[in-house]
Amino acid sequence: MATLSGKIAWVTGAGTGIGLAGAQALADAGATVVMSGRRADVLESEAARLKAKGARIETEALDVSDADGVAKVAKAILGRHGRVDILVNSAGLNVPTRFWKNQTIAGWNEVIRVNLDGSYYCIAAVLPSMRERKDGLVINISSWSGRFDTYMTGPAYNAAKHAVIAMTAHLNQEECINGIRACAICPAEVATPIMDKRPIPPSAEDRAKMLQPDDLGRTIRFVAEMPPHACVNEILISPTWNRIFLGASDLKRT
Repeated sequence: MATLSGKIAWVTGAGTGIGLAGAQALADAGATVVMSGRRADVLESEAARLKAKGARIETEALDVSDADGVAKVAKAILGRHGRVDILVNSAGLNVPTRFWKNQTIAGWNEVIRVNLDGSYYCIAAVLPSMRERKDGLVINISSWSGRFDTYMTGPAYNAAKHAVIAMTAHLNQEECINGIRACAICPAEVATPIMDKRPIPPSAEDRAKMLQPDDLGRTIRFVAEMPPHACVNEILISPTWNRIFLGASDLKRT
């Protein structure tokens, strides 16, 4: 069912992983989806694949850590469509050298700029138009590490994802009177390319037991399809076989 027909959705980090799955799920629900990502070639390839299936897809290459770039892309989308009904902040990364023993300032800045600042830049760019229309939905992809202090993801990632949850909550506190809703989705391990950046990448067998990108795509669609009077503030989701609980060897302090 085209439950989101006529809606305009902007999805960052849409070239791979959760962002790509979210873009596909929203397009399947009938939305026109603007896909953004840093790698234009990957973005265009995936967009072409979705278009071939009948999806209404547009692309805007973007590094969300570039505030001026975000403002430019948002202006272009608003210029074409007049609004952004759904913003999905899925752009995110981590670095291999992520612990206090080997964290660098450059690595810290990269994680914070993309995972936290990038989400803020995108929200700030579309919020005035949402306020004007008294309607809008922001879906921020946080993490299990934003709700709990997990060792494996490191202090920069944990700090950024905790802040995303706080930022989401404050958005609801301040903007609920303007008909704006925000949801922080907090997944535990998802089998996306970010796993390759782990100090010890998980095995194919372990990845098969994790949440899959499509699981998050379905979750994003669920939130987007809720009626305007209902705000899903936060979703915490994990694989049933949760390595964080099990204490798998590559999650221990090494």
